[in-house]
Amino acid sequence: MFGLIGKKLSHSFSKKYFTEKFQKLNLSPKEGYIYELFELDKIEEFENLIRENPILKGLNVTIPYKKSIIPFLDKLDLVAQRIEAVNTIKIEKDGIKTGYNTDYIGFKSSLEKFLYQKSKTGFKETALILGTGGAAQAVKVALEDLNIKFDFVSSSINQIQDNFTYQTLPYSEIDITNYKLIINTTPLGMYPNIDDFPPLSEENYSKIDANYFLYDLVYNPEETAFLTKGKNKGAKIINGLEMLHGQAEAAADIWGI
Repeated sequence: MFGLIGKKLSHSFSKKYFTEKFQKLNLSPKEGYIYELFELDKIEEFENLIRENPILKGLNVTIPYKKSIIPFLDKLDLVAQRIEAVNTIKIEKDGIKTGYNTDYIGFKSSLEKFLYQKSKTGFKETALILGTGGAAQAVKVALEDLNIKFDFVSSSINQIQDNFTYQTLPYSEIDITNYKLIINTTPLGMYPNIDDFPPLSEENYSKIDANYFLYDLVYNPEETAFLTKGKNKGAKIINGLEMLHGQAEAAADIWGI
């Protein structure tokens, strides 16, 4: 048995994705290949969930528990340690629970394809990460491993965490010409608020051209207002759907599916 833990899961992508994957692989529910949604009002309910479902072999973790789940695990892999967030758990036969971060894998692999479609010479420009939440941490580590320099920008200084070592800029002081890769890790523009977009100035948006790459982790709608602004100026754009599929497939690999 596998599943997803979070607070509100009614719009989850995971159950449909894994149920269809099991069907394609002829993995029967009778054999225990089931994917369930487990809404937890508080993370402390995790221990009861494990006790009450001894056939659980793996879990995905979503908002708001990617950090608070860590004290309930026995081990973290190296990437999850660096990011300090977990979105995948593997439960061994002996009950050992190991945390992983497959958001990192999904983002890094999709970004490499996006940037290096025609060349493997490397990306020499600096990236700008919009937002400083949990997803931004996975993006940060992936960029470090790709040797891409970056800065963060956030609407609130309070979102900064002690383990971060970066410059934080107010949106109003950004000079977009310094950043040819712009990554939105915030929920701005996500359905149903599809008219929202990161508050870079209109002057900055007007400077975007064919030399820019815009990556939006949001995948619903497929083309956010942020991406539309970039596309209209000739920029290359990508949404978060490939990252989403990538992190799910990486979780399946960890579980041995």
